[in-house]
Amino acid sequence: MLKKFASDALGLSDIGKIIEPKDYDKTDADDYVRHEDNEQIYFLIKTKMDEYCFTNLAMIHVDGEKASSSKRTLRRFPYSQFAISDVLLETAGTIDMDIEIKFALGNTLINIDVHKDEIDKLKDLYKALLYISETTHENNIIMDKAEQSLDKAAAILHNSRTSEANTADQYKALTEFSFEWFKNAREQYHEKDFGAIFEKYINN
Repeated sequence: MLKKFASDALGLSDIGKIIEPKDYDKTDADDYVRHEDNEQIYFLIKTKMDEYCFTNLAMIHVDGEKASSSKRTLRRFPYSQFAISDVLLETAGTIDMDIEIKFALGNTLINIDVHKDEIDKLKDLYKALLYISETTHENNIIMDKAEQSLDKAAAILHNSRTSEANTADQYKALTEFSFEWFKNAREQYHEKDFGAIFEKYINN
């Protein structure tokens, strides 16, 4: 019990190691990357029990229940479905051996401890996740404003004093316009691939 307490206090209980790109294929997470769809690993952290794999499309969490067990649970968090938020980097104290990166994927909170010697690499991941979070937030604001504008246009049309035939034509035109607009806006503002952001910030 005393050893466990000392281990936790020093941050030694389950400190992660940042895996080099040349060793990605030696990890369990690599087996679940959709290479067929040009999915690419940009950052990978391995602890005694877990792997946290950051690709251009998703974070893949290979969850090990126990370090001594071969049983694994796979969780995949596509960035387009699980928005990244609340990104936080916690540096090491005087006696700490680890640093910690925290963030939310949708409603799921993620905390990862990494050895403090790898602070520069973890800073790069922090910047990448923060920028993805900001980009997604801004895109959601644009989409919400656009939806409100289309709803307002539909309401104005509904209350306008025009003939039924003319109103039907206008509704049809508005519907066709809305469908085409949302199709184009979704492609532009509902991003799925964040490879460019990872390439910009993952330098170490």
